[in-house]
Amino acid sequence: MPVLSVVIPTYNRLPRVKDAIESVLKQTYRDFEFWVVDDGSTDETGEALRAFGNKIKYIFQDNRGVSAARNLGARVSRGKYLAFLDSDDLWEPDKLETQVRCLEANSQFPLCYTDEVWIRKGIRVNPKKRHAKYSGWIFEKCLPLCIISPSSVLMKRSLFEEIGGFDETLPVCEDYDFWLRVTCRYPVLFIDKKLIVKRGGHADQLSTRSWGNDRYRVMALEKLLRSQDLKAGEKKMASGELVRKCHILSRGFYKRGKGEEGRRYEELAKQYGAYGE
Repeated sequence: MPVLSVVIPTYNRLPRVKDAIESVLKQTYRDFEFWVVDDGSTDETGEALRAFGNKIKYIFQDNRGVSAARNLGARVSRGKYLAFLDSDDLWEPDKLETQVRCLEANSQFPLCYTDEVWIRKGIRVNPKKRHAKYSGWIFEKCLPLCIISPSSVLMKRSLFEEIGGFDETLPVCEDYDFWLRVTCRYPVLFIDKKLIVKRGGHADQLSTRSWGNDRYRVMALEKLLRSQDLKAGEKKMASGELVRKCHILSRGFYKRGKGEEGRRYEELAKQYGAYGE
């Protein structure tokens, strides 16, 4: 049985997915199985990936979204650890070796993640201060935005199964939802090395397809607040962040002439403002 399972979800991303696959095959750490889950691609992805032969395990599903693709890859794989790589990102050759060594040496952490290089439309850019990374109990740091990239993570399979995988009802911000559910339960380890390359700015990037992604972060926060996972202090922080996001959404919807949606988020802010007091 392999120590580690690598899962790449992809949808209509040739040639970027081929680059991602090559970055996995160049890893210095070799004790892994490698699954590529094709989420219903209609381009030449299937034919191109079959050319890799037994270097990868290719599986096709009808288009159901990135969460369903990641969850399928996790279900069919067998490794003690799980690593996900988005098909528009790349790994540095020592990424897996560094992370396995760190988790084995720090068993109190069920998950570690790394720093990253950002490329936007082919140009390297510097992350802003709000994207800073942290170790330990970082739930509060994860509330404003997603500071953990799925491609940067190595986690214990037992954690993934306990958390319940990625929420397949969320078209975006599924990673934000997942990290909140993790970090309210466990501390995580940040490795201060740039071991992934995030390539963004392209037309099919999920996070930039439409305005108002905070709608899905609000959904994630509501779900978390309804759960039994949060301590009193965490509930107050989560409800405060939900209220802040609702105000932003309300103003945005009013500005766009969508009064009904604007009022809905106004009312939601009032509800959770009282809840967090």
